[in-house]
Amino acid sequence: MQVYRRMDIGTAKPTPAEQAEVPHHCIDLVEPTVDFTVAAYKTAHADALANIEAVGGVALIVGGTGLYHRVVIDDFDLPGEWPAIREDLDGQDDTAALYERLESLDPMAASRIEPSNRRRIVRALEVTLGSGRPFSSFGPGVDCYPPTNVVQIGIRRPRPVLRELIERRVHGMIDDGLVDEVRTIAADRGFSRTAAQALGYKEILSHLAGEISQDEAIHLITTRTRQFAVRQERWFRRDPRVRWIDVDHDPVADAAPAVIDAITEQRSR
Repeated sequence: MQVYRRMDIGTAKPTPAEQAEVPHHCIDLVEPTVDFTVAAYKTAHADALANIEAVGGVALIVGGTGLYHRVVIDDFDLPGEWPAIREDLDGQDDTAALYERLESLDPMAASRIEPSNRRRIVRALEVTLGSGRPFSSFGPGVDCYPPTNVVQIGIRRPRPVLRELIERRVHGMIDDGLVDEVRTIAADRGFSRTAAQALGYKEILSHLAGEISQDEAIHLITTRTRQFAVRQERWFRRDPRVRWIDVDHDPVADAAPAVIDAITEQRSR
């Protein structure tokens, strides 16, 4: 979600000072009105990687969006888009019915998607219906982990510590002005379908619409972020290529040596 301009607080985007100290790429690419796709990210990543390599640099891909990582690390074959089909599917409110339809058309894809993940269900159906071939037939799939030259380092914390950090971060975002940030963007030209699903923004939008109180929004953001963190860990834990670092106190002190070693390894190739 850091690809969206002005969506700074809720995405924990690097500050201007941090960006001045270390070059950052693939952030602030589009306005929040744009439906951003993983295919667009793959293109932006390729451009950024070429620029970094041109000056003799080594890229650090940082974040937690598992599918985006896999697409660029394993060079996934991405299917096209069929906006008319997607619009029709988006107009159907029954997510469970959409999931059942996907199960009948592409059982393999359905088995890889959570029944509550409406966005991925719609995308899988869009591709299956639009291309005439199963969504799962594009590329080896996320359950295949081929050899790669990319060194992957996972940072893992104890669950109780993670819960505390998430709660602190959510309250910090509110204190830093998340509500005003969302209000300003909504009053301008609003959010696209994908931008409006960002954790923190979705809940604050509900609050601004008068559907829930601010306290309820904070509670929902905290709960959903915890759930997302658990899903993230499960996603990356399935990848045998990830080198895990268990962090007890200082993530920089614990993880930096492994990152430096990885950079040295890349430079020596």
